[in-house]
Amino acid sequence: MTKPTRHSTEFKLNTVKMILEEGRVASQVARDLGISDKTLYGWIAQYKNDPKHPFVGSGYMKPDAQATRDLERENRELKEELEILKKALRIFSKDRK
Repeated sequence: MTKPTRHSTEFKLNTVKMILEEGRVASQVARDLGISDKTLYGWIAQYKNDPKHPFVGSGYMKPDAQATRDLERENRELKEELEILKKALRIFSKDRK
């Protein structure tokens, strides 16, 4: 079994634009590039569904999803720092007694 090839977002966009904007035949483009028709039609559907951010997944996220993920990570880190500070405060307050 062969390992699936990962194509960059730029490659996918250029391929889809060859079909939609230049009017080339999808099956011929797929053959020329060595990808399956099914894959290419999937890329076209993703592009038509959301032209601004068509290819999410495999490390690519929409900007709002990326922002949410970044905020969740920051929140988690801040909670960890707060817990460390609370433990340090307890340790130092015991030493004074």
